[in-house]
Amino acid sequence: MRSFHFPGRSPVYARRAMCATSHPAASLTAIDVLKKGGNAVDAAIATAAVLAVVECPMTGIGGDCFAMIAKPGERPMALNASGRAPKAATAAWYAEHNIKRIETTSVHAVTVPGAIDGWCRLLEDHGSMSLEQLLAPAIDLAEGGFVVAPRVSVDWFRGAAKLARHAGARKNLLKDGRPPRAGEIMRSPALGATLRGIAKGGRDAFYGGEIAEDMVAELNALGGLHTLEDFAAQRSSYVDPVSVGYRGMELCELPPNNQGIVALIMLKMLDRLGKPRAEAVSVERYHVLMEAARLAFGMRDTFVADPEMADVPVAHMLDDAVIDDLVGRIDPSKRRPDLGPLPQPAGTDTVCFSIVDESGMAVSFINSLYADFGSGIATGKTGINFHNRGEGFVLDPNHRNCIAPGKRPMHTLVPAMALKDGEAALAFGVMGAHFQPMGHVYVMSNLYDYGMDPQEALDKPRVFFEGDALVVEESVPAAVVAGLQKLGHPVVTRDLPWGGGQIVAIDRANGILTGASDGRKDGMALGY
Repeated sequence: MRSFHFPGRSPVYARRAMCATSHPAASLTAIDVLKKGGNAVDAAIATAAVLAVVECPMTGIGGDCFAMIAKPGERPMALNASGRAPKAATAAWYAEHNIKRIETTSVHAVTVPGAIDGWCRLLEDHGSMSLEQLLAPAIDLAEGGFVVAPRVSVDWFRGAAKLARHAGARKNLLKDGRPPRAGEIMRSPALGATLRGIAKGGRDAFYGGEIAEDMVAELNALGGLHTLEDFAAQRSSYVDPVSVGYRGMELCELPPNNQGIVALIMLKMLDRLGKPRAEAVSVERYHVLMEAARLAFGMRDTFVADPEMADVPVAHMLDDAVIDDLVGRIDPSKRRPDLGPLPQPAGTDTVCFSIVDESGMAVSFINSLYADFGSGIATGKTGINFHNRGEGFVLDPNHRNCIAPGKRPMHTLVPAMALKDGEAALAFGVMGAHFQPMGHVYVMSNLYDYGMDPQEALDKPRVFFEGDALVVEESVPAAVVAGLQKLGHPVVTRDLPWGGGQIVAIDRANGILTGASDGRKDGMALGY
């Protein structure tokens, strides 16, 4: 339990239902849907739509989503609603046009948005309310106006230069040519009208008709290869989660093309290393975590791709002998600049939230544009801001993750769920693009190595790496920074903290739900 002498948040406790989101309006929406008799999937769709309006730097209907659902007495199921590359997107085309890399703000970074198809698929298969009911709160906020929250205003300011590049973005995402300030009212009438069309016409209203025609026209005008057929063909798919055991729990992640396997690799490595003896905020812990992370992310960058179009050796990546090889490369006394070649197989930004309903159904959901405001490209008519997920591809034709027609890129969105004795005990997610699986490891280790409660597990200082630098939050003590530098880590301080996170923990024996919401965002946990 935290000391009440210092600022901080307490976990939120409830008995019947719980949500944790990154924005108060989203949390209120989730609870309202649940109290009206909706289930956790209904609440998730309504929440995602509200966040697409009020936290638009991070998420939107022009992005992708992933979800994990666990019904009482059943294994979790997962939905992959990541978008696909246009049919004309070949490595040869990019080589012909001398494009060496897909840049964030390039039209070629826009894959077909998968979120709306994902929402509609989940609602049809597991929901109980109409799409019109569930999109109504988001429409009201878009058309009637919402007050810009503090963290959202910071993200909006950081993305303003990107938005200024495109007429549609300037029109719909800036206020008198500037980013809105915290406490100002912002309206998004074009987005509201688009949501009304989706509420009435469902999935087909987005992937066909006037909305799709407007999106394709905008992208084509910028040189995009997208067609109406590409949009019509977009489909989400159910996939089986992959998992590993850790300290008596079972962590479930989505399989590739998702990067969730990185968290599983790291937890297997930490399990081999044994329970840590150091304090949670310590030189020893951060050093070992970062050396393990560098290896695990190296595995990701080598192997993770769309398994429908490439050989992705999941079993090899989690093989005990491979894990032992990786663990053997960690030197506890210093940073190892060269971690060596990775073992090869034989042959070959973001919002997240968690909801648990009165029946015990748990949902971990994540929806994102990737970078702040994604590509920064938006249509003037629909108000849809496109993500930049195509940046996750590489253009080397010999790489598993090379762009190809209809292919899905390596994807950073990772909802997660941890099981106890086969039942969902933890629905959670941690935002932050590439940081996300690292965030999952922090949560699992903080909870089950150090005995923290869910709120403490989110609050603790975070460290991650970018390139050769170890990037720390301002809350990391100076003595720890100095100790990491002595071990050979080049250390820099991050402008903004690492990601955010949301947790709902389920204590089935006592009938208690515990919610936690990361103070790095504007959100809150609510339950009843």
